[in-house]
Amino acid sequence: MGFQTRIKEYRARYNMSQSDLAGLVNVRRETIGNLEKGKYNPSLKLAMDIAKIFETTVEELFQFEDE
Repeated sequence: MGFQTRIKEYRARYNMSQSDLAGLVNVRRETIGNLEKGKYNPSLKLAMDIAKIFETTVEELFQFEDE
């Protein structure tokens, strides 16, 4: 199962760097980069934390696809 993410788009809306977001959700900047590239599947907690920062839903940020 793969997924696409809109984190980069939301970061741009909020004028936020990967490092800024990483600090807010207590992960490394590389984790945010890997999420944006689809190389890392987030835990439910991380996905919810990121959605909360951007005042949106997990479903809006992450689209999971059957491969």
